[in-house]
Amino acid sequence: MGMADECCCMQLIDGNGEFNVDGLENFVRTTKLNHCGLSYAVVAIMGPQSSGKSTLMNHLFHTNFREMDAFRGRSQTTKGIWIAKCVGIEPFTIAMDLEGSDSRERGEDDTTFEKQSALFALAIADIVLINMWCHDIGREQAANKPLLKTVFQTPLEYLEPILREDIQKVAELRQRFFHSISPGGLAGDRQGVVPASGFSFSAQQIWRVIKENKDLDLPAHKVMVATVRCEEIANDKLRRLSADEGWLALEEAVQEGPVSGFGKRLSSVLDTYLSEYDMEAVYFDEGVRNAKRKQLESKALDFVYPTYSTLLGHLRSKAFESFKIQLEQSLKKGEGFAASVRTCTQSCMLEFDRGCADAAIRQAKWDASKVREKLRRDIDTEASSVRSVKLSAIIADHEKNLTEALSGPVESLFEVGDEDTWASIRRLLKRETEAAVLKFSTAIAGFEMDQAAVDTMVQNLRSYARNVVVKKAREEAGKVLIRMKDRFSTVFNHDNDSLPRVWTGKEDIRTITKDARAASLRLLSVMAAIRLDEKPDKVESLLFSSLMDGTAAASLPRDRSIGDSVDPLASSMWEEVSPQDKLITPVQCKSLWRQFKAETEYTVTQAISAQEAHKKNNNWMPPPWAILAMAVLGFNEFILLLKNPLYLMILFVAYLLLRALWVQMDIAAEFRHGALPGILSISSKFLPTIMNLIRRLAEEAQGQRPPEASRPQQSLASQSFRYQTPPPAGSSSIPESSVSSNISSSESEFESSGLNLIRRRSTNIPEAESS
Repeated sequence: MGMADECCCMQLIDGNGEFNVDGLENFVRTTKLNHCGLSYAVVAIMGPQSSGKSTLMNHLFHTNFREMDAFRGRSQTTKGIWIAKCVGIEPFTIAMDLEGSDSRERGEDDTTFEKQSALFALAIADIVLINMWCHDIGREQAANKPLLKTVFQTPLEYLEPILREDIQKVAELRQRFFHSISPGGLAGDRQGVVPASGFSFSAQQIWRVIKENKDLDLPAHKVMVATVRCEEIANDKLRRLSADEGWLALEEAVQEGPVSGFGKRLSSVLDTYLSEYDMEAVYFDEGVRNAKRKQLESKALDFVYPTYSTLLGHLRSKAFESFKIQLEQSLKKGEGFAASVRTCTQSCMLEFDRGCADAAIRQAKWDASKVREKLRRDIDTEASSVRSVKLSAIIADHEKNLTEALSGPVESLFEVGDEDTWASIRRLLKRETEAAVLKFSTAIAGFEMDQAAVDTMVQNLRSYARNVVVKKAREEAGKVLIRMKDRFSTVFNHDNDSLPRVWTGKEDIRTITKDARAASLRLLSVMAAIRLDEKPDKVESLLFSSLMDGTAAASLPRDRSIGDSVDPLASSMWEEVSPQDKLITPVQCKSLWRQFKAETEYTVTQAISAQEAHKKNNNWMPPPWAILAMAVLGFNEFILLLKNPLYLMILFVAYLLLRALWVQMDIAAEFRHGALPGILSISSKFLPTIMNLIRRLAEEAQGQRPPEASRPQQSLASQSFRYQTPPPAGSSSIPESSVSSNISSSESEFESSGLNLIRRRSTNIPEAESS
């Protein structure tokens, strides 16, 4: 293949500005440009007519652009814009030869195409070569200064050595186009490259835009170039900022917590890249340069702002935690709550403000007021929460003290259940409530609450104290039947000195029963209603008149139409007692009284039985008239005894023997079940008992002492039982002389009978207690 075929030279745009669409599509297919992806470059050359542009391109890239014929003189050789493939250059490189400027054929006034082609070359090409005559340097138009100013916005001292080197060394210049798109190459920093498959369409669109803009001129193009270049510089600085080691270290440190000197360090990093931008963009259009700088600064600030926000969050959390710790410590020292909150809030807000000042940067005036307001809201919320907890603890503590101060005493007063019970409860409630209110007011003084709130809390405390009494009253009302039976048992079984009663037959059981029932009914009347408001009522009188006196029913009015008496207790409400103060309704009182009487009847019956048994056990003595008759009729015998003391000795010995027989045989117990069984039992035991007594007397006379170690303890036990426990109903009375039976009796059978006696007494204890 020849070199002409390999370079594929073709006219892209003719002299009239018509775009060769088909020719470009053929060029792309022939050279396989569409397979190159992004690995291609475009090199354009511009300059005055007949300055050797085509010749230079042919020497550099081995193209075959048409060159000027020297024999025909200076004339327009290249019309429009031509392109060709550079031969032997990697990567794929397209050479673009532009029509020369300042041509005689177009004249002075027709410079539109020159501007359009130059603008097209700048938009399409990655590298633009400016060709000029060396003797034209220093001229304004001949040297294409306006065009150069548009293309290059860099200091001349940077361009001069490059221009001289490129002019003098064409071969070395060709080498510079190898790998031009690699990093460090002539086009190594290009951005926004159009893929090769879209090159044709992109070129068409760019030329269409340029053609339709009739007023397009180079100054506008200058702004466009400045915009592109300044944006490239700004993007590069932003990229370098994101990878800056100092910034990355600062960002990582902020993730862990507050960083001292954050503002100064970040300001220094930002200043570095903003200064570099200013230095690199100094020769570009001032308006564009400043606008892009503001965009760079805005993007940089947006980039670092999340880290700044994170730092503010750390400062807020630190200040908030400091507030909680300081508040807790201050309260532990006993300082007032409101004063502690004020002091700790001021300290923590000052700490936060100092942290914000340290985090501020010179490039921005970031507002931390929202974070500060959130911190203040968090502090207020925490203070309110702690305040509620502390107040709740104080209230709970005082309520607990009130419960302890009222529950036990109130229960004790209800156990007494007399007419002064509710008056005592009211005095107790008032005393304990006022003491609690005084302590509570002192305890909450440091919270500095408004008086209305204090009054509400004090009233709630008073209500709580009242509710404690009411609750206890309702609990006791549920146990009223048990209390009534206990009260009845206490009054019925104990005398005025609180000693257990011994039913000897002298007691008036009817009167005792009435008094015991009256005491129980009084307890029921006390528990029937709550009387904390000192309002008089007729509960007690109504209960006594209806349940105790027995006269109420007779005095009740009768309904003539029905013929029945009206029951004052047939109601669910008490007169002069509010519904909320009701504990036991009249109907319930009547039912409780009926149940109470039924469950206490047995106790009364047992007492009556005990009296009758006691009377039976002591009816062996002759009646008083018989004793008097015996004394009168036996007067002579009595005088005889007095005259002869021996008879008295005989009588005394006979008395001791009879007394020993009485105790040994337990004659009183034998006659308990009747006279005939008693006589039969005594007759069977009489002779053995006499023999035992004689044998023991003989042993005593010979100096032998029978074992009686356990007798004193048994006798003492008998005495203690007799003095401490009232005799049960139906049990026999034991004579006093039984205590001395250990002296007059020495037989083992006697001891055995004494033990049986004690055992019989022990078995009767439950009966005595149950009665």
